[in-house]
Amino acid sequence: MSKDYTVGDLVAEFLTAAGVTTAFGIASVHNIPMLDAIGRRNTIRFMMARGEMGGAHMADGYARVSGGLGVIFSSTGPGAANAVGGLIEARFAGSPVLHLTGMTSTKFADRDMGTVHDPIDQVGMMGSVCKAAYRVRSANQALGILTRAATEALTAPTGPVSVEIPIDLQREKIQRPAMLDNFVLPIPPARTPSDAEMDELAARVRAAKRPMLWIGSGARHAAPEIHKLLDMGFTVVNSINGKGTVPDDHPRSLGGLHGNGMPKVQEFYATVDLLLVVGSRLRGQETGDFAIKLPANIVHIDVDPAANSRTYLDQYFVCGDSKLTLGALLPRIAGKLMIDPTYTEQFTAMKTGARADFLASLGVYSTFADQLRAVMPADALWVRDITQSNTTWGNRVFPVATPNQSVFPVGAGIGQGLQLGIGAAAAANGRKTVVISGDGGFFLNVAEWWTPIQEELDMTVIVMNDCGYGVIKRIQDSTQGRRFFADLKSPDLEKFAAVSDVPYFRCSTAESFGETVAKAIAIKGLTLVEVDMNAVGEFPAYYPFNLKPAG
Repeated sequence: MSKDYTVGDLVAEFLTAAGVTTAFGIASVHNIPMLDAIGRRNTIRFMMARGEMGGAHMADGYARVSGGLGVIFSSTGPGAANAVGGLIEARFAGSPVLHLTGMTSTKFADRDMGTVHDPIDQVGMMGSVCKAAYRVRSANQALGILTRAATEALTAPTGPVSVEIPIDLQREKIQRPAMLDNFVLPIPPARTPSDAEMDELAARVRAAKRPMLWIGSGARHAAPEIHKLLDMGFTVVNSINGKGTVPDDHPRSLGGLHGNGMPKVQEFYATVDLLLVVGSRLRGQETGDFAIKLPANIVHIDVDPAANSRTYLDQYFVCGDSKLTLGALLPRIAGKLMIDPTYTEQFTAMKTGARADFLASLGVYSTFADQLRAVMPADALWVRDITQSNTTWGNRVFPVATPNQSVFPVGAGIGQGLQLGIGAAAAANGRKTVVISGDGGFFLNVAEWWTPIQEELDMTVIVMNDCGYGVIKRIQDSTQGRRFFADLKSPDLEKFAAVSDVPYFRCSTAESFGETVAKAIAIKGLTLVEVDMNAVGEFPAYYPFNLKPAG
């Protein structure tokens, strides 16, 4: 090893040893030594974002699809602050993201001396949005801090962790740590509940005659065990972040039809005598801010002890890994369930009716999910921004087969879909990535459009263009009875595509949506589809904006 081995070299070698093959971000005055080492080693593909927020979202999307660590390099001070929006979304989604940033020289740090990008308490800023944040205070502790940070990011409940390394320490020469030769992150083993806990859980499950699962992102790795419960007679509904753990079109799955504005679903919940919640927060977004009346008998499995009755009251809580816990449950209940013989038939009828009612509420857009599913490859990644289409058919009824196919802004932030899609496409491993966005969200971070062009990613981007913030207009209609500041003047998308030398397609009728997208998907590389919503027709008010005023 060279006598000129530095902390910057250590960072690059550590990431490779931790299994990182792709990273995102921007080169800046306070991270050049780390990125120089990455460039010289040439074991990590570094994708240049146009802004730190975009890079953080890319690292998040990459982590969700790859199942590994997403890495974002940012500048210091304003640059690190720019990454905050992406890290907050990673925290919402539980994505294991490692944020690496620099700092002014150690002797100047936190002294307000006016050096370049001179932040005060940058660690405190990052710690407020991440699981944890650290500063490397000496060259010798760099490997220990990096190991701790990556381990925390990947330990359930997973999430983003930030590490700050002052510029002088990045350049400091050190002895290469010998432990990097056979390095393994010390991820702690997941918890299996005790026999006593499992016996009690099994007794409660065996007592149920009409059991339903509610699964979230914490149950993604437990798909085989969940399918065995379905074979035993359970039905299932999933959070949007748990989408694909059970395919939405599975006959015993409601998918994302949680019950918001769906009387048939809510009536069925009243007949369920056990709701087994696995790896889900029962989020307010999916329960009408907890207004939906779920079954009274809720039994909850989650690796996070703080999940116990955090939203709905749990009758029994088991702290444990979802896969290990369900794996221990299955032999305890096999052949011992007494499922109501009418349960499956009633569930099927309810699902058919609820889905039909929901699609009917979408007016001219009611066929879009089926049209897109018919032309999109089965293994394609389905990435969404916050749009009326995503909030309705994109989240609720568009089927995906595996959980890492579905990526969306869990925190409901607009303008994140394109960057999440770029990160997803970077991890796609030959699969097509399809992104859907509104025009408002697309143009919010349009500078990142040139990242997939430069990186030659295989993406089709669908822009639902209604020349405004459609979701905001619906909220204004419902709460204010008038609209302000929601109409947008944006560039012509066909000309925009031409400037970037990207194939462009326009859809002007509802019936032509699928065939138009199919033409774009057939082309390898980046393509753009514009859905002219003013020509197709106005998107109808949907729940809760379609409720009649009281009185």
